[in-house]
Amino acid sequence: MRLNDCHNFHDFRKLAQRRLPGPIFNYIDGAADDEATLRQNTASFERCDLVPNVLRGVETVDMSVTVMGQKLAMPFYCSPTALQRLFHHSGERAVAAAAAKYGTMFGVSSLGTVSLEELRKAHDTPQVYQFYFHRDRGLNRAMMQRAREAGVEVMMLTVDSITGGNRERDKRTGFSIPFRLTLGGMYQFAIKPMWGINYVTHERFKLPQLDQHVDMSGGAMSIGRYFTEMLDPSMNWDDVAEMVRLWNGQFCLKGIMSVADARRAVEIGCTGIVLSNHGGRQLDGSRAAFDQLAEIVDAVGDRIDVIMDGGIQRGTHVLKALSLGAKAVGVGRFYLYPLAAAGQPGVERALGLMRAEIERGMKLMGCTAIDQLSRENLRFR
Repeated sequence: MRLNDCHNFHDFRKLAQRRLPGPIFNYIDGAADDEATLRQNTASFERCDLVPNVLRGVETVDMSVTVMGQKLAMPFYCSPTALQRLFHHSGERAVAAAAAKYGTMFGVSSLGTVSLEELRKAHDTPQVYQFYFHRDRGLNRAMMQRAREAGVEVMMLTVDSITGGNRERDKRTGFSIPFRLTLGGMYQFAIKPMWGINYVTHERFKLPQLDQHVDMSGGAMSIGRYFTEMLDPSMNWDDVAEMVRLWNGQFCLKGIMSVADARRAVEIGCTGIVLSNHGGRQLDGSRAAFDQLAEIVDAVGDRIDVIMDGGIQRGTHVLKALSLGAKAVGVGRFYLYPLAAAGQPGVERALGLMRAEIERGMKLMGCTAIDQLSRENLRFR
């Protein structure tokens, strides 16, 4: 199987599974507990049907949107995800370059493996910086100041990860930073030697957003333990309101799922919210973001930019979310599998296929611009 054989999300996933050692693949692929929310994130779109119009003159289509003050050439962006150079040695560099090629926004995680400064200098497309609220308030302020000095346009605080989800696949393999693998995990690395060769022959793995503040070199620290030990479970709305005031710019909360929290985000001055259950990786059994979207758009959509992520695998999924009132959608695994499979060419192919699906879908829906999508185009079963 080669990159050119990949035509959809499932193809990229299959190729990534063939090329990655089991522990790395399962870190991308897995979710919390029984992974029920992971499955529902995509299944939720299947309960909604598109109702197209015809004879609307759709020779040219404008897919651009403006979200949190950023003009995007297409209505989806690359959500910030952690540890990308574990999946492919080019990591965030490949994702940022692919996003720039297609004129969309990309995110850099506080657990990213390439510095936000390097990426900001390399590409002038909109850049999000995602970070977690640490127990050390000084660290939080320093991270925001660093992002401001780098020229980041949008600050994104993840609010659904005050403790780590129960990711049992990672426990079985011993996935950690640095690795402390089980025997089964070691075997998986042994039978995929090319990953190891690439890992040791390229620059040293690091977490440049945290290396000046957090010592992660002493012993194994799993992702779950990082969330549990480094992050502050006492974080509250007053803490976030202070950060919004300090940033004094485009500020987004990622992980909002209730109307009450959406309204509170408006009250403290946020300019955007991302409906998200963290790809099913935190609270298993939580509602799919798409199922919650209309309720939140109706409550606050005229006062704040409502975005969603989770389960997006097709252009029609994007069109359904936009029809319900989302300003844009974020994708994560959608670009991580092609990154793992083929680096920058893989991400570019995935984004290009999604763009083509959206354009084709809009023409078949009888829409020439995103703002022509509405709930009149939808029916729920």
